Amino acid sequence: MNASPDPVSVRVGLLGCGHVGAALAALVAERRSEVARRRGLDLEVTRIAVRNTAIDRDVPVADDAFTTDAAAVVSDPDVDVVVEVMGGIEPARELVSTALAAGKPVVTANKELLANHGAELYALAEANGVDLLFEAAVAGAIPIMRPLRESLAAEPITRVMGIVNGTTNFILTRMADDGASYGDALAEAQGLGYAERDPTADVEGYDAGAKAAIMATVAFGARVVAGDVYHEGISGITVADIEFAADLKHCIKLLAVAEQTVADDGQAQVGVRVHPTLVPLDHPLASVNGSFNAVFVEGGAAGDLMLYGRGAGGRPTASAVLGDLVDAAGNLARGHGATIGTLERARIAPIDDVVSAYYLNVEVDDRPGVLAAVAAVFGEHGVSIRSMEQEGMGSEARLVFITHGARERDLRATLHDLRSLDAVRAVGSVLRVIGD
Repeated sequence: MNASPDPVSVRVGLLGCGHVGAALAALVAERRSEVARRRGLDLEVTRIAVRNTAIDRDVPVADDAFTTDAAAVVSDPDVDVVVEVMGGIEPARELVSTALAAGKPVVTANKELLANHGAELYALAEANGVDLLFEAAVAGAIPIMRPLRESLAAEPITRVMGIVNGTTNFILTRMADDGASYGDALAEAQGLGYAERDPTADVEGYDAGAKAAIMATVAFGARVVAGDVYHEGISGITVADIEFAADLKHCIKLLAVAEQTVADDGQAQVGVRVHPTLVPLDHPLASVNGSFNAVFVEGGAAGDLMLYGRGAGGRPTASAVLGDLVDAAGNLARGHGATIGTLERARIAPIDDVVSAYYLNVEVDDRPGVLAAVAAVFGEHGVSIRSMEQEGMGSEARLVFITHGARERDLRATLHDLRSLDAVRAVGSVLRVIGD
């Protein structure tokens, strides 16, 4: 019986040692013997770049592994693979570029970097025949990048959408389940560490927007950057909106949506957006609550697929990083890297061209003829009403509508004319709707 060959030694340079970096170092140590047995790779974190070496980080590496010189970690000839979990654009972009140019594979969890400079970094990785892997950049432990890049590479994907921000999902869940106000739910999320002191990136959709840009790039082979993404946040959502949605057998989720459509001139275009959305209670995404994430893929051949799990947290995110690290190390040992394929510059669909169903509530005078006048405005702009309910009476009267699919520009024109009607006191929340 032949003895198994000795595992290949792979030395890892780690840029950043916060929650994810520290968890990764621990996981590499915990899983080292199993990875060596199953994959023939002996992974070891040998260098770690941090801002302050005086802090006791309680990670299983030698004390002399720490340095404040990140560039020295990247250029160290004894570092085989670089893992970047420091975040931000600079100096991360320069460090990742340097590593790739030197023929070193890179694993990153940096959504901001990839959403703004992904195309140039993917090209640099391919030119040097090494990996740039980023599973953890989009949805923590949920494996979505690899399926989009590999398993679904030939699938005619029409839409990828998901709950990719745990902070906003936690807030909306608390508002729905317990009737908490937006402010109280946000304060609780901050107290639990789900939300930053300045929660703008989460609650206004910018974090989800960066992830949507990355998903669109991989799903459609198109260069999409964060600036291409349309954003609406959840700060204007009220408990009343959630109650109205429940009455209509829907819930409200902040969704990141990337879809490929055909413009009026017959050319393909990519629409990428983030916004609060009414989701039917029988849709799989409706059951994704708390800080969990899920990504829903609609394909022409495979049909509908959904991946669900922890979208954030030190160990869940580190698990995704470690999976990429094993892949990158294995590819390095075999002398080749993965590829994301050719990226064309995307033609981005203007938000006015997006077709969606809509929910809106309209505060009106409770008198004869009002409903007819309101319905006439919808009809003038070609916006078809799917359902309508009246809530309250007298000074509390409001009409709650869900439309059929309509272009954004037509819906905006409808809203403009509704506000000019004497019988309309105010147009309340306007939210997009998925599903039938």
